[in-house]
Amino acid sequence: MKGKAREVPQPRERSNGSRSSNDGGQQRAVQQPASVQVKKRVPPPIETNAEIFYYKKQIDAHTVMVIVLLDGEEIEGTIEWYDRGALKVNRKSAPNLLVLKRNIKYMFKADERFESATE
Repeated sequence: MKGKAREVPQPRERSNGSRSSNDGGQQRAVQQPASVQVKKRVPPPIETNAEIFYYKKQIDAHTVMVIVLLDGEEIEGTIEWYDRGALKVNRKSAPNLLVLKRNIKYMFKADERFESATE
């Protein structure tokens, strides 16, 4: 045994990305049993489908909507169709519009505007 050199263990990779070394037991490595697995948090879904449900509901009911744009302009009409980036709005006394969603500040039902004005 005297002729053999002592084997030095290689530093192990830690879960936070740093390397640990054995320096006389000053740092203790916490070892978990192999049967215990740590689950990572699952991030929330990117799409909740609430927006899609709302658009479908308004399209099916032919609800007159007021769409307020970022510059303050109000567009009143019914939503004919939608996709990821735009809404097609049918208006009674004006041409139909294709409105990009990135230009919409908010929207509400047109009958809600009259209800709040009478109260």
